[in-house]
Parts: sequence; structure tokens; C-alpha cells
Amino acid sequence: MTKYFTILFSATAILSLAVMSYFAFWSDGKSCGTSVIAGGQGSIGGSFNLIDHNGMNVSEKDIINGLTLIYFGYTYCPDICPLDTQRNLTTIDILDEQGINIKPVFITIDPERDTVQALNDYVQASHERLIGLTGSIEQIQIASRAYKTFFRKNGEGEDYLLDHSTFSYLMDESGFLQFFRRDIKPEEVAKTISCFANV
Repeated sequence: MTKYFTILFSATAILSLAVMSYFAFWSDGKSCGTSVIAGGQGSIGGSFNLIDHNGMNVSEKDIINGLTLIYFGYTYCPDICPLDTQRNLTTIDILDEQGINIKPVFITIDPERDTVQALNDYVQASHERLIGLTGSIEQIQIASRAYKTFFRKNGEGEDYLLDHSTFSYLMDESGFLQFFRRDIKPEEVAKTISCFANV
């Protein structure tokens, strides 16, 4: 059993490093930092067709029509997703006080359990501006590939977990602007986003 968990941990760590190595951060000397992405910034984001928490079919054009902060997670997540989502929502509140309007989006990686109703309940309990998105597993995979995210089912039965990447993505109509690791505080995220809002 110990050997199994060691192998599982090692595989997850390697996959996480592979995803992280796709991204590098540097400042280009301008007021806003620039993310250098393997394959170019245009390789992050793209077309998707999903279902929002009100049961409406939506595309990326319906969702990303201004500054948008996107996170891939799942509502049954016991620790990481709630913390990351709360960080993003706190960022939204900070920016609201500055008069900067940004849309928070939560795309589930667990459509089996995250039905429209489950996401609606999650949104209602989280933030009035949050948008939850679900769909078929195929639709979720298309969105995940577009954003270069990783997720994998871990376990069996009703209480399975999901291993997944944890970046948040700042987008607008022009495409990808920036990504945020989960260790960045909401004040820092808000500062970066406000920079893009004022460009």
C-alpha cells in the first residue's frame, strides 16, 4: 500500500511539474507583468460550449466579454478548490471597491456530480457574481485542453477525488492576459488585474 501511494504521489508531482513548466513569469518592463507561455499566449484559451449554473448553453464569447478570472475545480473538493475560489472571490470584492468590474468563473472538472443544480447551489452560497459552468465530460475536456489544465479521477465510488492543476486565468475578449498560482494573495492578484484594467 505504501508503495502504491509513493508511486501515485510521484506521478502526480511529475504531472504537476509538467504543467507548471508550461508557464514562466517575467516582467517586460511595462506596468503590467507579462506571462511567457510555451507556444505563445494565443495557445491559452479557445472555443468551448458549456452549460451555466442556470441551465443555459453558453460559449466562450458569452462568458468572456470583459476581464474574466477563470478557475477549473470541483464543488466536492475538500481543500484546494474552496481556498482558491475564495481567493478569487476576495479579489473580485477588492476590485469592486476600486470600481473595476471583473467576472469570476468556475468551470467544473467533475460534471458527473456537478450538475446544473449542484453548481447553482454552489454559486448561490459563494458570490452573487460567480458563474458556474458544467457540461458533458467531453465538453469539459475540450475546455480543459484549451486552457492547458490537467485533471484525473482518483479513487472509486461516490467519494472519489480529482487530482488537478490549480492556476487561475485572467482573460478578456482579446484572449489570455495572465495566470495566477494559488500561493498569490488576493491583494497581489487584484493589483495585477487593476493594471490590465487601466491599460
